[in-house]
Amino acid sequence: MRILSIGAGGVGSAAALIAARRGFFDRYVVADYDLARAERAVAGLDERFAAAQVDASDAGAVAALCREHAITHVLNAVDPRFVMPVFEGALHAGADYLDMAMSLSDAATGVRLGDTQFAAAGQWEGAGRLALVGMGVEPGLSDVFARYAADHLFSEIDEIGIRDGGNLVVEGYDFAPSFSIWTTIEECLNPPVVYERDRGWFTVEALSEPEMFDFPGGIGPVECVHVEHEEVLLIPRWVGARRVTFKYGLGKEFIDVLRTLHKLGLDRTSPVLVGGVPVSPRDVVAAVLPDPATLGARMTGATCAGTLVSGLDKEGRPSTVYLYHVVDNQWSMSEYGSQAVVWQTAVNPVVALELLAAGTWSGSGVLGPEAFDAVPFLDLLTAYGSPWALRTQ
Repeated sequence: MRILSIGAGGVGSAAALIAARRGFFDRYVVADYDLARAERAVAGLDERFAAAQVDASDAGAVAALCREHAITHVLNAVDPRFVMPVFEGALHAGADYLDMAMSLSDAATGVRLGDTQFAAAGQWEGAGRLALVGMGVEPGLSDVFARYAADHLFSEIDEIGIRDGGNLVVEGYDFAPSFSIWTTIEECLNPPVVYERDRGWFTVEALSEPEMFDFPGGIGPVECVHVEHEEVLLIPRWVGARRVTFKYGLGKEFIDVLRTLHKLGLDRTSPVLVGGVPVSPRDVVAAVLPDPATLGARMTGATCAGTLVSGLDKEGRPSTVYLYHVVDNQWSMSEYGSQAVVWQTAVNPVVALELLAAGTWSGSGVLGPEAFDAVPFLDLLTAYGSPWALRTQ
């Protein structure tokens, strides 16, 4: 296996560190628009690793870099706005593809998350190539949990609800998101999607229907609200459930900041003229906030990603379980030098790549994590030193 990882930010750099401890690949190229950043991501790693420069908005450049290094698998670790050129570049080069966030939605036209990628499924299948989409933590591990619950815990599923929360605190900052603010704004302020078997997919108000959810791992109760997320678009394609939702544990302060950004128009991506120079307001917000990859040393607490499933168990009795994965920032920093949120996101595509390299997972077309057997993934994740758990509600 020869891997091209595009994006040398927090997640891309953490993925390289995680992969460096494994032996399933021959080459691992980390590419970024900023070559120096890619070089920092591979500094000190073994001879299998190399750095390269690439413009992720240029599918032709992505394909050319794949051919230059005889790449077999492309890992997309850049912002979702670059999903399609990286996705298309991998296909043009005859490489398989993985991402952790899917092609963007457009509320004005009714295009949903991932629609543009799924529209190309026939091309990928015809080429005998695999695009494994949404293979981060959420989406990704959360979808694996849904498949595991359907196969091993339930005979009938009423609701699958993804619940994500944490108690992370960054010393010295009043407001410092632990993940890309560009992506956070995108998923939190777009109309959230809900799935119901009798209605299909439909949208609800952003940040609506707050609920307090008690997270494990010492995190405790966190207010969760509806946000737009890929699991709601992915899970119903492969897992039967009456209802699928996603709620994010943002907390009141974070929600207030997002609503203020929206009121001021600072969540917009279309440029405005500032002194005659076109500037995207969202890019300005991202530029003035600290890089999430640099916050680990100032951060304390833990993050939890999980899937809440209710229905009838294998014996036909009512059951509700929460399958979850907790990463403590102190552990991820001491073990890998990566803050908890980016490490938790990065470990999952690396596990998936190892399963693909072994032939344990295989397929063609555009597929989500739910399309594969969950057990080998969860076993290998545990072998990576980061076990998952299950709580009966």
